[in-house]
Formats: sequence, C-alpha cells, structure tokens
Amino acid sequence: MRHTTSKLLLIAALALLSLAPAAFAQNAPAALASLPEADMLIYASPQRILSDAAPRVIAPAEITKMRTAFADIKKSIGVDPATIEYLVIAVRFHKPASDLSFVAPDVMAVLGGDFSSDSLMTLGQLYLQDKLRVEKHGTKSISVMRVDEIARQAEKNAVFKPYVELGAVPLSANSFAIGNLRYLKSAVDAADGNGRINPAAIESLMRDPNVLIAASGAPVAALARSFGLLGLENTTRESRCDTNLGNFYAAVTMNGTNFNLRGAMNADNPDTAKIIHGLLSGLMQQGISAVPDKNAQSILQSLKMTAKESEIVWEADIPEKTVADFMKPSPKDKAETSKPTPPTPRRPVRRKRTQ
Repeated sequence: MRHTTSKLLLIAALALLSLAPAAFAQNAPAALASLPEADMLIYASPQRILSDAAPRVIAPAEITKMRTAFADIKKSIGVDPATIEYLVIAVRFHKPASDLSFVAPDVMAVLGGDFSSDSLMTLGQLYLQDKLRVEKHGTKSISVMRVDEIARQAEKNAVFKPYVELGAVPLSANSFAIGNLRYLKSAVDAADGNGRINPAAIESLMRDPNVLIAASGAPVAALARSFGLLGLENTTRESRCDTNLGNFYAAVTMNGTNFNLRGAMNADNPDTAKIIHGLLSGLMQQGISAVPDKNAQSILQSLKMTAKESEIVWEADIPEKTVADFMKPSPKDKAETSKPTPPTPRRPVRRKRTQ
C-alpha cells in the first residue's frame, strides 16, 4: 500500500485527468477568483484523481483498501477525501525588508468540497483546545497555532519567522484555508472582495476546464521581487527588467486511454527559446538514462519538447497501460510485503528435578 500510494502521488503530479466536463469544472474559476494575490499556483482535483484516474491505473484490491481508509477518515473528521473538489496551493513572494534581509514567501493551501468548513474548524478546535488561539480578522475568526519546532529554528534563522504561527480559517461554507498567518489574513480580505488575485492568473491555471492537476506561475518575476530588483518593502524601484521570461503552465488531461501532458514556458524571444531548449534537451537525456525504472523511462521518453517562436513547449501522450505498469509494485516490494514475520522465540521451560 505504501508503494502504491507514493506512486499515486507521483502520477498525480505527472498526469491528470479528465472525462466529460463536470458541473464543478465550469465553476472552478469562479471559486478560485476570490483567492489573494499569488505568484505561483498548483491546482488539483482529488475527487477526479480518486474517482476517475486512480481506478484506471491501480489494482481493484488497492482501490478497495483506499476507499475503506477514506471511510474511516470520514467517521473521524467528517470529511471524505474522495469528495474534496479542489486543492489549491498558493505561494506569494515579497520584497526584501528595509534592513535588506530576505523575506520568506507566504504559503497557503485552500480546500473546497462536500463538507462543512465551520464544523471541521470546530472539530479541530476541540481536538487542539489550549494549543490554539482565535484571532479575529475582518469577518472571519482565524484559529492560530504556534509550531514550537519551527519557532526553535526561527531563533537560529530569521527566514523561518513567517511560519512560527500557522492557522486555518473558513473562507466559505464549504472551503477553508491553511497557511501562515499573514497570508490567511490576505485570504480573508480577498474573500471579502479586497486584494483579489489577478484574473489572468486564474485564466492561465484553468485554461482547460477538464484538468485534474495544473500549475502556473511567474518564477522569474517572483525572484526579481524577492531580491530587491523592484525595491524594498517600504520603497519602490522602477523595473528595468520587464519580461515574461519563465512564466509557465503545465497540466495533464485524459483523452480516451491516454494521459495527455501539455505545457509551455515563455522564453522572451525565439533565440532564447532555442538556447534554453538545447540546454534542457541535453539535461533531460542525461536524466532519463539515470532512471533505473524501465516504465519510468518509457514515460519520460514519450515527452517531446520543442522551441516554438518565443516559447518552450512540451507534450506527451502516455498510454493508460504504461501508467498502470508503472503503478504496479516491484518484485522487491512484493517480497517485502509477503515476507513472513519470524516467530517469537519461546523461552525454555525448566523442569524440576526429583531428588
């Protein structure tokens, strides 16, 4: 089960689904439009992965075990992972502080689905009790917990300070967010209509309504902000590097019996696109040859990368059977699972000697 679960996570990051457009797929952009500003976004639909993609590539017995585990989770916390409609991980970068120190990015996860966010938060508060404090912000109450291990690390390295206190807050009746406190406050403001994410970012992320997992972002622009090219937190510096270099999109859908991987990265101009393509192609060939798993090699070899105008474009059509073979436990894992547990040695019984 451990082997299958780890491979499921890998395939989920590598391949994504979809069949006919579902009702929620059409509403996902509207649900995500109330997020705060973000430089990078990762979107996933656990509901689709578990109900549509997983049964195609995982053995029925493992699916049964998984559903049994989900039923136990629902009994414990009232949430079935198979009914979580979306999970979004958002990352927001900041300008350096006035003392020129690097400011760690904000990180937040937002979940939405068939559950009551208020009931879930109440359950969490009852479980953690005195470990939580509740902080009011705008129209919401944020449950905040201090993470002692991170606090100890923050005493040695200030970059960990934004994560010393992590919190959770219901954003709507069936969605809630978990992240560092500063970002959660921005999420509450955005839910109330202030400081919402650029609509273009959601359009890029959800350009395919049938996507199961997608990612988009502007890493170069984020790093430029983090390292002071645009000024400090209290000052503004005119940008001398206006470029879309590095802006990317990647996603996987499903068409018939194939998983389809599609993506693109902006390279600013055709010459740069060809240079980056040549560099990445060489690195990819070296990386594929170093992968020991033949099924993984087959998947990677199906990836085609080309330079088209000012973009690096990649695509792959991976047969369902290839993915299923990759998900199967290796002989080594089977041997470890079926290896009998050695019997506990019995202590010898001493007999009384008759005098």
